[in-house]
Amino acid sequence: MKTYLYKLRPTKPQLAAMEQTLAVCRHLYNGALAERRDAWENERRSVTFAQQCASLPALKEKSAYLPSVHSQVLQDVMHRVSRSFENFFRRVRSGEAPGYPRFKGEHWYDSFCYRQFGDGRGAKFDADGRLSLSKVGAVRVCKDRPLTGTPKTCTVTRRADGWYACIACDTGPEPLPKTGETVGIDVGLESFATLSSGEAVPNPRLLRRAERRLKTAQRRVSRRRKGSGRRNKARVLLAKAHLRVRRARLDFCHKVAHDLVRRFDAIAIEKLNIKGMVKNRRLAKSISDAGWGLFVSVLTQKAESAARQVIAVNSAYTSQDCSHCGGRVPKALSVRLHSCPFCGFEAHRDHNAALNILNRVPKSGGDTAFGETATVVAA
Repeated sequence: MKTYLYKLRPTKPQLAAMEQTLAVCRHLYNGALAERRDAWENERRSVTFAQQCASLPALKEKSAYLPSVHSQVLQDVMHRVSRSFENFFRRVRSGEAPGYPRFKGEHWYDSFCYRQFGDGRGAKFDADGRLSLSKVGAVRVCKDRPLTGTPKTCTVTRRADGWYACIACDTGPEPLPKTGETVGIDVGLESFATLSSGEAVPNPRLLRRAERRLKTAQRRVSRRRKGSGRRNKARVLLAKAHLRVRRARLDFCHKVAHDLVRRFDAIAIEKLNIKGMVKNRRLAKSISDAGWGLFVSVLTQKAESAARQVIAVNSAYTSQDCSHCGGRVPKALSVRLHSCPFCGFEAHRDHNAALNILNRVPKSGGDTAFGETATVVAA
């Protein structure tokens, strides 16, 4: 599946219709969540997704607002409630912090979805290139690239700088020519990534560079009176500033991942417990700013599309072990040079780790170097 993002240019009536759709969906979501909660607390009875969907026609007859929203959009709200409870029970079973599903406030419900796309469905493209949304109208679209594959769903989302359409398409793989090259990657903070070939990808530190602008925007919001129009304008400016950082980070990850997928047939990365690493209060902001999880996600998606392999290996002692002789050389995080007293090999700490990651890729027959385990993430 590949999702295409298009900026929408709605008219004032269309804008009002989309805002009303969000409001109706939010109230329906809160009502469905309350129904499940009350049924369990009062009757010890579970309400299923099918039961809530079956009650929609009766609710539409009683409500003056539900008929103004397409039926697929209303069904998607029930899907969201069902998924939130499924995730809640999954966290309970795995021993994580459960996090009971929460009611949605005014600014906490920002999208609605047409679960089918095409003629006779909730959403489709007209002959003149406009996106026709049922109960909303034909909306102008900044269609900067054509769709590929078969469109399946259309999600309309509200962001700080306007409205967007996210169209998910079922696309086949687009294999790239084989290069016969394999690489190991060590991600870090001094350099964003170090390759086993010795190349280093600089860390852009996007959040750090934008901190002054973000602090100014945040102070402007804090000075405004709550509930005022000026505070709302300041809040939008702050959201746009954060959105720029988010988009810059995503653009950087896409460019680095595209270059790696184009050059290498197999890419070895380390399994990182990022949730545990950000508990370090001295490095938490820098780790979050680097966006390692986002990078791995983008890299995996691009590798699947290009018929490449992404292999996740155990990251234990990759910085301590010597990539030449296998001897363990303990060193503090501040020591950036790996100098092996056993074989005399010297290299940058991250380069040595990248070589270890490459050495732990499974050989023919499924064996791995140093007894480590590896998992094929994408192929």
